[in-house]
Amino acid sequence: MHEMSIALSIIEAIEAKAAGEGPGRVSEVELLVGRLAGIETESLSFCFEAAAKGTIAEGARLAIEEPQGVGLCSECATSFPVSFYYAECPACRSLRVQIVSGEEFKIKSFTIEEEGK
Repeated sequence: MHEMSIALSIIEAIEAKAAGEGPGRVSEVELLVGRLAGIETESLSFCFEAAAKGTIAEGARLAIEEPQGVGLCSECATSFPVSFYYAECPACRSLRVQIVSGEEFKIKSFTIEEEGK
């Protein structure tokens, strides 16, 4: 399950970035995980909870935005939703389709609550 290694990497990145912010706890983490990124968001949520135990992100709320895949036809320039890497243009039936969205994976933001608040 590669979602656990992804969750551990998210925690590591958050801890590294938060180190210079002073004492506090992470209360929320916002991720962008495209539907074509090859990441199961339900598994990632489960793994994140386990990976966060004993860290500044323990108990943090995980918010995941999942943008849909979008393809762009190289023949007729039609843009359309895709759910797989190999797609046929609905307008001209061409198979020359470039994926332009849906593969994203990044930490959008995280919120640090000051200790004692």
